[in-house]
Amino acid sequence: MKSTLRNILHSPRFMVGFTIFMVMLLTVLIYPFFVTRDPLLSLGKGFLAPGTYFSVYDANNAPTVRVELPEAAANRLQNDLPDSDRKLILDFLSAKGVDTTGLSTDNEGVADLLEAWTANYDEADVKKSKYPGYTTQAKRRALSKLDKQLKSFLSGATMKVTRGEEEDLQESVVSGSDYARVDQVANTLNLPLGTDNFGRDTLTELVKATGVSLLIGLIAGTIATLLGLTVGLLAGYVGGIVDDILMFIANIFTVIPGFVLLILIYYSVGQEARGVVTCAVVIGLTSWVWTARSVRSQVISLRNRDHVNLSKLSGHSLFRIVTTDILPYIASYVVMAFILQVSSGILAEAQLSLLGLGPKTTEVPTLGLMMNWAKLFGAYTSSNAWWAYFPVILVIALTSFSLNLMNTGLDQVFNPTLRD
Repeated sequence: MKSTLRNILHSPRFMVGFTIFMVMLLTVLIYPFFVTRDPLLSLGKGFLAPGTYFSVYDANNAPTVRVELPEAAANRLQNDLPDSDRKLILDFLSAKGVDTTGLSTDNEGVADLLEAWTANYDEADVKKSKYPGYTTQAKRRALSKLDKQLKSFLSGATMKVTRGEEEDLQESVVSGSDYARVDQVANTLNLPLGTDNFGRDTLTELVKATGVSLLIGLIAGTIATLLGLTVGLLAGYVGGIVDDILMFIANIFTVIPGFVLLILIYYSVGQEARGVVTCAVVIGLTSWVWTARSVRSQVISLRNRDHVNLSKLSGHSLFRIVTTDILPYIASYVVMAFILQVSSGILAEAQLSLLGLGPKTTEVPTLGLMMNWAKLFGAYTSSNAWWAYFPVILVIALTSFSLNLMNTGLDQVFNPTLRD
């Protein structure tokens, strides 16, 4: 036993897969202690990009200090006057016939560019004249909107803030050099993975969904492995009519594609009854066949061994012979089969949910449901909200990869033909 365990721990493939799986499992177990909010709680509307969000109202009431940040003016300039607006100014001046020699759109040339705009832009003149490229109402409206933004920008890096109730209003001036510490703002929200289409914290939802999908995989894998092991042991050891009946049932499941059978059974359950346990049980009941066939072939090669015949002659019961003389010899194979069943159970749930046949959406999230929501609300296309689906794909891939890597490592340890 010690030698076997030492060989397993020295298997690089097993240890890499085991490490990845344990990191994910520990994250699922520890994360809820730090973030206690409901993963299905809506925090906003629609997809919000990853970042830190704070209350503007509370930021204005937070204590401020004066900080002279050298890059502040350039950063503010880039934010208030993006490259697209600078190019629009330059294009308009050129269309009006102004000499733009020496004007540029970089930060060093913005002052001259704004001076030329102030001297040459007249809204009334633009409405009457037909400058090339600015003959439509939409183009002239864009110029008017830009002019208003520039007037606000040129008024200085200060703003007036009104606080208090209607009967007791107070005004104060906020300077561009006033800074507040983020941790002193009353309400801040850190969203490393943004929000999904329902405005729910994607990271919190993803951690919860990973835990639920792992639970589904474990339950489905346990059911499939136990059922397949039982059928395989009986069919392989007893043989005869028992073997024929059990293999006939297995052949029926084999003829019908497993995933099609899974869809038919799970659809007939009805949406209201589609819970996490129900999903796992249905997956387990439709994925035991290959385990049963593999165990049966292993048992057939063991049932006529000398130690098994000796137990028969000693009058030992069928249960004792199977559990003490046969099962220990195929235990390693059963463990590997269980790992693969867990992996296939997680993938099966993801496929079902992606088709809209997963657990009820109002109860708990799963990895498949998150993929389904991202698909339904255009995260892949119109919204381009990569954070709503790419981390889910990554978690599914890592989970399947880690489990299969563990299985490959165990196979390398227990299979003599694969040993170095």
